Amino acid sequence: MRGRRDTAAPRRAALFLDRDGTLIRDRGYLDRADGVELLPGAREALRRAHRTHRLFLFSNQSGVSRGYFTWAQVDAVNRRLFRLLGNGERLFDACCMAAEHPDAPAVYRKPSPRFILECIDQFALDPGACWMVGDRLSDLQAGLRAGIHAALVTNGKPVEEPLAEYLLLHALPAYASLAAFIDATCASS
Repeated sequence: MRGRRDTAAPRRAALFLDRDGTLIRDRGYLDRADGVELLPGAREALRRAHRTHRLFLFSNQSGVSRGYFTWAQVDAVNRRLFRLLGNGERLFDACCMAAEHPDAPAVYRKPSPRFILECIDQFALDPGACWMVGDRLSDLQAGLRAGIHAALVTNGKPVEEPLAEYLLLHALPAYASLAAFIDATCASS
């Protein structure tokens, strides 16, 4: 986990954000920076959210452990994301790219809540004011396992089983986009 501390008044609310399918178009195992495409409204929504919430980037990147791409390629993709966001690296207090293989014991790989729990401790966050936002079941599971809120963003994808059942079972909200989530959730903070 890479992070920074700032000396401004603490913001105890936070958003833990998945990358692929939440901030950028999900292209499978993204190994090229030129494949990064922000989802509509993501840049502006993150800037609005950053006024009231700390932001954390949390992404499973098993393509590294599978040998599909290297850490240098992951870093290049993230740098491109940050450029498209306009100083995006300053928006995020910490980033976690979990490279564990799905068949290996999970340390940071979602649905593990470890990264979220470490950030709650390191940044003195209020779990009741934190959200995990993503487009997959593992995103929602990581949030709930950490004791924070969780929300799904669909970005035009249909919600299928077992994700639909999980949403109903846990009474979790679903939004059409990250911008819709931020407008509904962060505006009232």
